[in-house]
Amino acid sequence: MGNFSLLNRVKNEYQKNHHIFIPGNIMKDILLELGAEPSDFAKLESVSAHLLSDPTLPFRQSKAGRFCFNFDDAKIERIEFQPFVLSTEDEFIRHDSGKIRHFRGIGDDLQLNTVFQALIKAKAYLIEGVTVIPRTKLNQASNQHLCTVFNLRTTTSPTIIGEPTSEGVHSDGCDHTMTIFLGSNNIADDSAKTFIHDMKQTTGLKHNDINKDLIVTEFQHKNFLDTLLFADNEKKHSLTPVIAKDKTKNSTRDMLILLTRKPLKKEHIHYKYDSFNSHMEVPLRINMIGGIN
Repeated sequence: MGNFSLLNRVKNEYQKNHHIFIPGNIMKDILLELGAEPSDFAKLESVSAHLLSDPTLPFRQSKAGRFCFNFDDAKIERIEFQPFVLSTEDEFIRHDSGKIRHFRGIGDDLQLNTVFQALIKAKAYLIEGVTVIPRTKLNQASNQHLCTVFNLRTTTSPTIIGEPTSEGVHSDGCDHTMTIFLGSNNIADDSAKTFIHDMKQTTGLKHNDINKDLIVTEFQHKNFLDTLLFADNEKKHSLTPVIAKDKTKNSTRDMLILLTRKPLKKEHIHYKYDSFNSHMEVPLRINMIGGIN
């Protein structure tokens, strides 16, 4: 597979700064180096056309899947469905904070796509051995990580504004957040800017109310595969809404979100939703970078 010079350069920067933005053209080269088939890139761009209604947000369509990064045997495995929940304890304040959400599962159109498989391999490689401020009630001794994958489409219509983070300033309840841009249609040039905030920024503030002095940096996903990776327990984040270029028509923004963390301890309130059992209906088991068949 080569010496992964691009991927190692990215990892070195992430280890140093705990956040990095990877332009889509660089990410594409990395994924090709990891075995992605060129024909699968176009398929990944269109995969969001098959999403279904989100359980709690009217302007969003979604699917989700859970994967185990097992660094003991260098394998990535699809694991069984569990409800998803974020609460105020996770620095997440929204009308559905603490609510048990049931997302439709991602299918083989995504998980068998070689570009997607290269993406999750890259995520595992980039976070392995990177020490971040630990979240409470996570099993720091474990050599497994849960990676929850969300495929999301945010839609703005003439009657409703799509907000990628309607919760305002927040954290994702994980150790490492990775966001990958798949595409957009009819969105204004200044739409969906991502702000990385100092932890002093007040959780729940909307984009118009944030303290700009507490913004660490900002990014904007514009090109296919533009990717942002950051340590979720060290910096909060927020996005501006999706704004339509032609306000008489719908506008859409498609993303993959990969949330990775250590397993929950038994004393965590949501421990019962943290199974690492294999997914029997849509199984997947692949090697990490350097893994042996």
